[in-house]
Amino acid sequence: DIDQCRMLLLIGTNPVVSHGHLSGLTNPVANLRKIAGQGEVWVVDPRATASARGAARHLASRPGSDAFLLAYLARERLKDGADHAYLARHAVGLDALTEAVASFDLDRTIAATGLEEREILDLLQAIRRAGRLVGLSGTGTTMSADANVTEGLLWAIQIITGSFERPGGAWFNPGYVHRLDRIRDWTPADGRAEPGPASRPELPRRNGEYPCAGLVDEIEGGNLRALFVPGGNPVTAFPDTKRTIDALRSLEVLVVGDVVQNEIVDLATHVWPCTDQLERADLSGVMEFYRLGVIGHMATPVVPPVAERRPVWWCFDQLGERLGLEIRPPGFDGALQPGAEEKLLSIIAGDDVDLDRLKTPRLLEDVPVGWVERHVLPEGRWQLAPDVLVEQLRGLTPPPERVLIPARQLRTMNSALRDVSATGERRDTIEVHLSPVDAKEVGAGDGDPVRVRSATGELVGTARIDAQLRPGAVWIPHGWTDPNVGQLTSPE
Repeated sequence: DIDQCRMLLLIGTNPVVSHGHLSGLTNPVANLRKIAGQGEVWVVDPRATASARGAARHLASRPGSDAFLLAYLARERLKDGADHAYLARHAVGLDALTEAVASFDLDRTIAATGLEEREILDLLQAIRRAGRLVGLSGTGTTMSADANVTEGLLWAIQIITGSFERPGGAWFNPGYVHRLDRIRDWTPADGRAEPGPASRPELPRRNGEYPCAGLVDEIEGGNLRALFVPGGNPVTAFPDTKRTIDALRSLEVLVVGDVVQNEIVDLATHVWPCTDQLERADLSGVMEFYRLGVIGHMATPVVPPVAERRPVWWCFDQLGERLGLEIRPPGFDGALQPGAEEKLLSIIAGDDVDLDRLKTPRLLEDVPVGWVERHVLPEGRWQLAPDVLVEQLRGLTPPPERVLIPARQLRTMNSALRDVSATGERRDTIEVHLSPVDAKEVGAGDGDPVRVRSATGELVGTARIDAQLRPGAVWIPHGWTDPNVGQLTSPE
């Protein structure tokens, strides 16, 4: 609720660079200034990011310690400041959560986070002043060892303070096209994982999807022999780079659909040259859930495709037809002709979505609020302390002394846009960012080669002394091949 938000807590995210993660905070600089003008913006991050520079306060916590800070904040808000009227109507597990966070006192929080007592108490007081808050996280939290607990506690704090779907808090965007608020048959989950793949049964499957950590094992075990990669790059994204490349090379079929030559295209057994963003029609999809308004838009092609480029949907449609699979939506003949994509998108969107009107972006004026409480939550109640969350909370341990952190660069997006510049020259800015304290400890000067070792691998990169980093945090931009941070991570 940008207009009424008086407290925004950014934790492990940098919307000025990443645009709020999935474009959730459009025009981030202006919107952060707006919130700062009517309330307070606080940033918890091991780096003094671009977003932190305009915040009321920046807390440079130890990377991987966010769950400890949030557990303390939840503990204190439950003692003083919880919206008990809201919780009585819309939550279960209040006693269990209270018991689970009871041991996270100030001393334990200081020891784990490396923050000063006054910093922690000031943040707590800022939340008390605001009453309601919005907590926005990102890859800094979701790529940490205790991601589940961190995310669960961030939601719990917003529930404790009655901040969801209330003025000044956060609301749930159902999407202009999807209109999730119209769905009545929701099946609640208990947080337990489904069985993992045959080669790694201990890995958690959720919503029918396996984690990428099991992909190489499944290939090596002969369980996965054909792989489709439409617009992705597992070479620069997956753990254990060499083993990943060897596994991809061993596949009987590796189909890659892309618009540029890259590392995964080089390994492909079959390449689909696909239409790019200006050569195809598009309809707002999963991104529409992350907008600040319920807005829909259908983009039509700006220019016709050149050479033999084809839309990805057409490639799958033709393959399905030749395999005798019925994957084509009823009412669509699959013919590649002018207007075919718009016809397909119209069928997918459904009869109640007027795509002609969406050729000009449309904003839903009557924003649905409260639909999650009414239709999604079991009996309209949040589960504050699922057993699986409490179990992981009990097992929290402080992070190690030195941790590799994720961070995006301003003009690249994961492995995309690395070769795009005004001059056409490659922009390699793949450096190992170290705090001055850590650089001195390892004897590295600015521009020196440094070797970075983890428990599972190593790489060599160029040192960059970065005064924006707190000691103990190391940042290497991801999405590059040399050095590739996947060399430091393991599918184990």
